[in-house]
Parts: sequence; C-alpha cells; structure tokens
Amino acid sequence: MALRLGAHVSIAGSLDLSVDRAVAKGCNTFQIFTRNPRGWSSKPLLKRVAKSFIDKVEQADIHPVFAHMPYLPNLASARENVYRKSVATLERELSRCSRLRIGYLVAHLGSHLGAGKEAGLGRVTEAVEKALRLSPGDVVLLLENSAGSERAVGAVFEELKYIIDNVERSQRLGLCFDTCHAFASGYDLRSDASVNAIVKKLDSLVGFERVKLVHANDSKGGLASRIDRHEHIGVGRIGISGFRSLLRNTEFRNLPFIIETPVDDRRSDVENLELLRRVWGEAREEGSLSR
Repeated sequence: MALRLGAHVSIAGSLDLSVDRAVAKGCNTFQIFTRNPRGWSSKPLLKRVAKSFIDKVEQADIHPVFAHMPYLPNLASARENVYRKSVATLERELSRCSRLRIGYLVAHLGSHLGAGKEAGLGRVTEAVEKALRLSPGDVVLLLENSAGSERAVGAVFEELKYIIDNVERSQRLGLCFDTCHAFASGYDLRSDASVNAIVKKLDSLVGFERVKLVHANDSKGGLASRIDRHEHIGVGRIGISGFRSLLRNTEFRNLPFIIETPVDDRRSDVENLELLRRVWGEAREEGSLSR
C-alpha cells in the first residue's frame, strides 16, 4: 500500500488552484483552508469555483482531502462573544467542506482562558454537538491534539475521549494526531516501543480507527516542553528516528501524513515530502511493527 503523503497548500488566487499546487508538490493527499484563515468573515463559496475544485481533485485522483479550521475560533472560550462566533464558524466550515466534497475538517480545540479544564471541555463538547447538528451531512470533524500549553484543551488523549464520549453524533468525530503537539505534550515518539505504546493507549481509549490523519511535523521544543513550534522533518527534537518509528508501525503507516513544516529558505515542502517518502521506503524494507 502506497503512503498517502501531502502538505498544507495555499488557496491564494482561487481555491481550486490548491489542487494544482498539491499535484506540483507530488502530493497524493493534501490539506487547505477553505477561505482566508485570519479573519472571522468569509467570502461566499462560488459554485463555479467549487465545481472546478471537485473536478480537479477527481481528475488528479488525489485523496483524501482535508480542510483546517481558521485561526481565530476558540471552541473552549469562556468569552461568550468569541464562543458564539467560534461555533458559527465551525458550522459554516463543515457546510463548506460538504459543498466541496471534502470529507474531513481538522479543528484545534482552543483555550479555556483560565475557566478551568472541566469548563473548557464542556464548552468544546457543546460547540461540537451544536455545529454537527446544524450541518447535516457526513463530513467528519477531526479533533486535533494540542501541545499542552497551560490553558489548552486536548493535550492528553483522555480529554479527546471525554469529548467523543459526550457528543451524541460521535460517529462524525475522529482524531488528527499532530506529532509536534504530541511530543511537546509529553508523548515520546523516538522509539518503536514508545510509538507502539501510543497506539495501544489510543486504541484502548477511543479505538485507533478514529485516527484519520497524521500532521507530520518535527518539534523545536523538547519532550513535554509544551512548546508548539513546528520544525522541518529530522531537524527538530523528534528526529528522523522518530518518524522512522512512526512509519514502521502498521497502524500509523496506513494513515495519510500531511506536513505543516516551516515556510523558509532552509528546506521546501517538496524536500520534506521526499525525505518522509525515503524514510517510509526504508521502514518498509526493515519491516513493519504492529501493536
């Protein structure tokens, strides 16, 4: 089975141009924002643009496609105004994904802003339940694990389990496993044994089949540093050995891997993708490790 490997790509100029960019980078899966991620408002999704996007995806046979929530929403917020806008944005993004035939939407859970972890988890659960109810369809919402900053929600797997267990429409919930965030929050990825332990824990808590995507990012910060700073593959503290262990694991290697590595002059997306593809090939020759 070929590795599904891609990048987060730009929608600059027109949303459908993202497919062209993904193909040019050698991706066979990719992730986008469906609109400008830096504001609350969004332009209407034009029918001709949506059709062009769908047609290009089908012609390129590039799948699955993932969308990511914009930057501003905070589903755990204790501030009512921000919370209401966050829930409305989540509902709109689910609807936009449905119109674009994008099967998955990735969401950061946000910060409780000092209200406490229990309150934050309650807010996220209510937000997810309401948004899923208001956006009928089969788009799956992927809860992304956080790096574990002081007020962040979702750094430990038990918190992700709480949300899944308390949302009525949980069949439309899955997980996005971010390697940088996991490492920063205390989950070691640097050996076959530690990766295997993570798979077993996720499987016992929520069922590993809920994990639909890996955000493959190295980490500038150390283990349990709580520093959310992505690094190029192999340059950070996870290192090549960590990604080799991930790709040697049967469960992880069968998932799509999407990079969100830095945009700078040290290394391009294509070079990061080529490196991961090479590590995957080496891991395949060495033999996969299952749980």
